[in-house]
Amino acid sequence: MLWILTLIVILIISLIIVIKSADIFVDRIVEVGGALGISEIILGVTASAIGTSLPEFGSAMMAAIFNSPDLGVGVVIGSNIWNIAGILGISAVFAGTIRSSLKGLTRDGTFTLLTALILMGFMYFTGGVNAWSSLVFIVMYGIYLWILIRDQKKEANDKKTDETPSRGTTEISYRPKEKKKITPSIVAWCLVGLAGLIIGCRLLIYSGEELATIAGIPLMIMGLFTLAIGTSIPELVVTFNSARKGLHDLSIGTVLGSNTFNIMIGLGIPALIMEIPTEQISLIFDAPVMIFVIILLLLLIKRGMKLTRIDGLILLITYITYSVIRIAILG
Repeated sequence: MLWILTLIVILIISLIIVIKSADIFVDRIVEVGGALGISEIILGVTASAIGTSLPEFGSAMMAAIFNSPDLGVGVVIGSNIWNIAGILGISAVFAGTIRSSLKGLTRDGTFTLLTALILMGFMYFTGGVNAWSSLVFIVMYGIYLWILIRDQKKEANDKKTDETPSRGTTEISYRPKEKKKITPSIVAWCLVGLAGLIIGCRLLIYSGEELATIAGIPLMIMGLFTLAIGTSIPELVVTFNSARKGLHDLSIGTVLGSNTFNIMIGLGIPALIMEIPTEQISLIFDAPVMIFVIILLLLLIKRGMKLTRIDGLILLITYITYSVIRIAILG
């Protein structure tokens, strides 16, 4: 009993370490990028996507390295289902309404759905995610990033044009921001964040494996629910706060962008190290549910370009139904 309690404490502490380390690492990387002259647009797009998804990515990497690929696949698929049906469901219920732009929904929603379909295709035809699958995902994510950056630049240029002073007005000149230097402190904190991620994710996988073994729970179930929900805390915080403050595009964009990153990079990079096999139950149930909740979300939003409180309840009921069937019936 004492050992079980110790493992639960390790699991909770490792989650806190992973989330805090991801926060530190991304913040410092942004500072380094700014000092190197990388545009704020590129930093914003990449840091936003990577920041909330680093826990899932780190967990999948550690699972692959330490020969627990079922855990890694479970974390990614489970996190994607939870992000949409759980996080957006909760956010919509409490916020009342989450609006979305047609452009953002079309771009991010299409990529999220396409990524999930391609993953299921690889699971069906190759039995998992191998090196070739990995290359496809990485190239696709590069294309997705390029589209994001292009759209961000276009929006920035349009905004600049709109704010150009008309004839007869006095133009105010602003000094460019002084470029920061890369200090030893920034580098040190980068290393601290990276080390925290590695150690935290390793402890997370270890405690998850041990608890699953003691309780007789399949590793896939542990990954799909306990670790998936735990590593998605950054998405929950960002999405819930964004919805509450009326930053609707950010809340939906965070979830869709995170789901795309989880598959393309969260599974794509670990698959370069070793082939990631998938269980039959994941192919015939978990992956189809992931695709179903993506389509359900897109259909719910498409009706009025928003998620209502009723839509949020539908998403939450969907997640609860999936959880009961997966844990109690299919096991």
